[in-house]
Amino acid sequence: MSDDLSSVPAFRTVPRTGVIYVTTEAMRRGYRPSDPDWCNLGQGQPEIGDLPGAPPRVGSVQVDMNDLEYAPVAGLWEVREAIASLYNRLYRRGMPSQYSAENVSLSGGGRTALTRAAASLGMVNLGHFLPDYTAYEELLDVFKAFTSIPILLEGERGYAFTHEDLRREIQGRGLSALLFSNPCNPTGKLVHGEELARWVGVARELECTLLIDEFYSHYIWSGRPNQLPVESAARYVEDVNKDPVVLFDGLTKNWRYPGWRMTWTVGPRQVIEAVSSAGSFLDGGGSRPLQRAAMPLLQEELVVKETLAIHRHFRDKRDRIHSRLERLGIRTDRAPDGTFYIWGSVAGLPAPLNEGMGFFRAALDQRIITVPGEFFDVNPGKRRARPSRFRNYVRLSFGPSQEVLDKALERLEALILHPTSP
Repeated sequence: MSDDLSSVPAFRTVPRTGVIYVTTEAMRRGYRPSDPDWCNLGQGQPEIGDLPGAPPRVGSVQVDMNDLEYAPVAGLWEVREAIASLYNRLYRRGMPSQYSAENVSLSGGGRTALTRAAASLGMVNLGHFLPDYTAYEELLDVFKAFTSIPILLEGERGYAFTHEDLRREIQGRGLSALLFSNPCNPTGKLVHGEELARWVGVARELECTLLIDEFYSHYIWSGRPNQLPVESAARYVEDVNKDPVVLFDGLTKNWRYPGWRMTWTVGPRQVIEAVSSAGSFLDGGGSRPLQRAAMPLLQEELVVKETLAIHRHFRDKRDRIHSRLERLGIRTDRAPDGTFYIWGSVAGLPAPLNEGMGFFRAALDQRIITVPGEFFDVNPGKRRARPSRFRNYVRLSFGPSQEVLDKALERLEALILHPTSP
């Protein structure tokens, strides 16, 4: 029986995002997540086990009888208040304008939070960068109220984009909003410190809403000495209910609980009302037991310990994998400032490894999963028909354990340096 939806009235074929595509292809070759013989460098999640110096992992969740009811669409009030308080303590100490529960909406996963926001946008021009997170592509196409406008970042410039560039794009393209991941998935480029403050200032001045995906904001490899290695635009907001800054984050990456699907949106009160209303018809709200179970994880002391453990552990993995891939001829336009990804050019490798899709297929033969760069060429509606400008790139995750990374690197070395070896 064909699985082609063209034979079924009314439905269209919905494309898979990059990670889902490569995982599906790997499963056709026998991949299972529990199989130790596979190396999943395509995964979009960090390792979830114990880390040295990190708080103990939560292994069970108590379900109260009241938790059998629906949660409010915007989430439990006390959890929203805990998230607001955490942002105030991490980023807004001593500032007169403080976040409250009214500035937070909970949702069941990062894509859900982003979808609520997209459904709440009006008939505006929405800018987005190339390359950026693969799931933005379908998200920017399925809602027809706004027009998505791509902004190409140049690898030759290290994907630099200044506040003056931002000003020029907002004014020249008539942008009312800009969606981007910071640090960027896949390049690892981070806008931070005074430059991020200037971005917020430009958005405030020109009335352009920044929709900032901060899901990797605790995976920061550059920063100020003696400062917790986290970054958020919340640090540079003047008035939490007036500045056009909307943030997305959750337990999935920064707390290493991806399976909980516990995420949030932080922004002006009126934006939170809008995205919560969108949630009432899109998804109906998140898991009540998991929201309540998240409360202890939002304590500042625990967050600091977890973040410092992540920084020590993942920084070491980043340095090791980056140097080994460079020696193999997989070049980066810039070492990642954040995330747990390497965005590497394979253009200098022999064919067919010199294109992301060819590299992906050859790596699958060695039971290694990677993500071809073309998936990050966000192209809503496939309006650009020419070959992807990122077809010579791959994204490699150092989210897995060091043991898995070492095994994958040994296989990649054999694949690249000894291609005729059995």
